[in-house]
Amino acid sequence: MPGADPAAHQSASDSGADVLIQELEDFTPPELRPRARLLALDLYEKWRKAGYIAAVRVNPLESCGREDLAAVMKGRPDIVLMSKVVSPEQVRALEQATGGAVELVPNVETAAGLLNAFQIAKASRKVSAMLVASEDMVADLGTNRSRGGEELAYVRARFLVECRAAGVEAIDCPYTFSDVAGAVRDAKYAKRLGYRMKSLVAIEHAVAINKVFSVSESEKKQAERLIRAFEKAREEGKGRAKVDGKLVEVPIYSAAKRLLLSASNTPLPQRRKPR
Repeated sequence: MPGADPAAHQSASDSGADVLIQELEDFTPPELRPRARLLALDLYEKWRKAGYIAAVRVNPLESCGREDLAAVMKGRPDIVLMSKVVSPEQVRALEQATGGAVELVPNVETAAGLLNAFQIAKASRKVSAMLVASEDMVADLGTNRSRGGEELAYVRARFLVECRAAGVEAIDCPYTFSDVAGAVRDAKYAKRLGYRMKSLVAIEHAVAINKVFSVSESEKKQAERLIRAFEKAREEGKGRAKVDGKLVEVPIYSAAKRLLLSASNTPLPQRRKPR
């Protein structure tokens, strides 16, 4: 959400998202950043009371990120994201600047950052996830953003692999068009790649995107079928089962169990339902 826009902050509190981010870089013009930093003192607690995880996205330390942190850390954000990260040294500097007391989510927005993604993720134990950008990334690649997202296909796939290899969560780039149907298609594509989280910049996308990443009843029933079939096959001394023509082996069985486990978790149960 724009860092200096109280109306947007209030609207976000009814969005149905999981994490709310006060954005101090592109969404907040330089002349409004002092005001945005002051709002942070009460904003994060308001968001937490509404049942959300409260986060902030600061500018790179090389620009005005240190001024951002000096103010917003007084509001005790749950997560600090930093824009334009291209090196592990930036992450280590961010950890030091935040006192090592908060989760860090580096934002990878350039080709150079993508090539260094694994090292960036491993630069600090405080890095819990990383986010890949859309608009800045396509600009760096010398192309344009499209609704289909073909220009980011390689970036999104590689970024996921780098994050998985490093053991941190990958957050997919936002869909930067207004239509909800397109946001849903884009989220489904990300989910097929393996993403479990997605960023967004439009409040009206939150409920629909959350639905995509939630486990459906049909997915749960199919996972239960796979588990039953595999366990029955093992009881009969077989190494694998067959369900609807699909061979079910250990990796698929394990994935089905993970899906049911994720479906049983209900994070942020106190969160209010969006109006």
